[in-house]
Amino acid sequence: MSAQTQHIPASSPLTCDVAVIGAGPAGSAAAIHAARAGYEVLLVDAASFPRDKTCGDGLTPRAMHQLDQLGITVNPGYRNLGLKLHGYGGYVTAPWPSTYPCAEGSALPRHDFDNLVFETAVAAGATPLLGAPATNPQLAGNRVESFQVGEQTVLPRWVIVADGVRSTFGKQLGRTWHRGEVYGIAARSYCDSPFADEPWMHSHVELKNNDGTVQPGYGWIFPLGAESGQVNLGCGALSTDKRPAKINTKKLLEHYAEQQRADWQLGPTQAVTSALLPMGGAVSHVAGDNWMLIGDAAACVNPLNGEGIDYGLETARSAVEMLGPKDFTLAWPDRLRADYGEAFVLARTAARLLTYPQFLPVVGPVGLRGPVGRALMPAAARLMGNLVTEQDRDLIARAWRLAGHTISSARRGSPLWDAA
Repeated sequence: MSAQTQHIPASSPLTCDVAVIGAGPAGSAAAIHAARAGYEVLLVDAASFPRDKTCGDGLTPRAMHQLDQLGITVNPGYRNLGLKLHGYGGYVTAPWPSTYPCAEGSALPRHDFDNLVFETAVAAGATPLLGAPATNPQLAGNRVESFQVGEQTVLPRWVIVADGVRSTFGKQLGRTWHRGEVYGIAARSYCDSPFADEPWMHSHVELKNNDGTVQPGYGWIFPLGAESGQVNLGCGALSTDKRPAKINTKKLLEHYAEQQRADWQLGPTQAVTSALLPMGGAVSHVAGDNWMLIGDAAACVNPLNGEGIDYGLETARSAVEMLGPKDFTLAWPDRLRADYGEAFVLARTAARLLTYPQFLPVVGPVGLRGPVGRALMPAAARLMGNLVTEQDRDLIARAWRLAGHTISSARRGSPLWDAA
């Protein structure tokens, strides 16, 4: 079957061990793990590849570690060393922690990155079924018996749902997004720059709109390497249903680009796109008897920085490890909470503070100027990236774990991959 199928004709039902819905990084990684484990894998996507997606394109050490395990080399000519955080008259350099198994990051446009992981999945033995969405799941209790791709019926043993932030297939299975928790809105562009090989990812946390009001979010410039000659420039803001970010992200992006144009010698913004991001596990009904939601579909997105690729790759591996005779309905949310629960509740609580207009102007100058900033902000960047390891026993790591337990207890009613 061609990997670029545009029409799915009716034929005899397809059977498979694992049907993966969505062929982005999370879905394709799940397909790789499953195919290499000996399962018969069907990889379904409504699009044909390559295709684009709104993203900052940055790859943290966590993502790089997962890619190493998959045997995928990304943009070998470019590596970055960590973050530079700017704002309120100061800046702080936050190197990636040396305690993590992989201590370097990279970046690659999603148009290329997603296609690379997808092609690796096909090479591993996954059968692609592209050009039409998965629809009409037929359930026996909470078990997916079949679904449609165009006119084609698929009869899977297990289903891994990785169809992104909107998760149209997940919604048909009952997935619910809780907008009372923090979510993100973001816009992204590409700009030519002679500093495309700059070895740091840059974030500007004092993000102002046209009238000078500080917004509850940040701007980013992520270099993509000298071969590309471009940077990914974007901005994001945090919202809740009670305190929505009342901004036009595309207009804010253009304003941010103009602010940075001289320093980075930026060309015009290109390929501007925008997206909305459920974050921090703020969805419910993410699993059933024989199906699981992973990656963005399960809101596995860091509430402080919008990072999702690392979680997508990690949950792909975890989901395949769980395949077997068990019922996933409770087991999968339990696994997600065990892996990410404390970190996500802590990050969601911190992100919620950022939605209050008074918060950043008060704490920003303290965090980004002087000795306090130099001591705390690298640790904050480490926490933002959830890069604390069990071997990382310093004071900040212990404080992070304690805060996670405390906030988890205080916010037990906050939805975190609830079963229903």
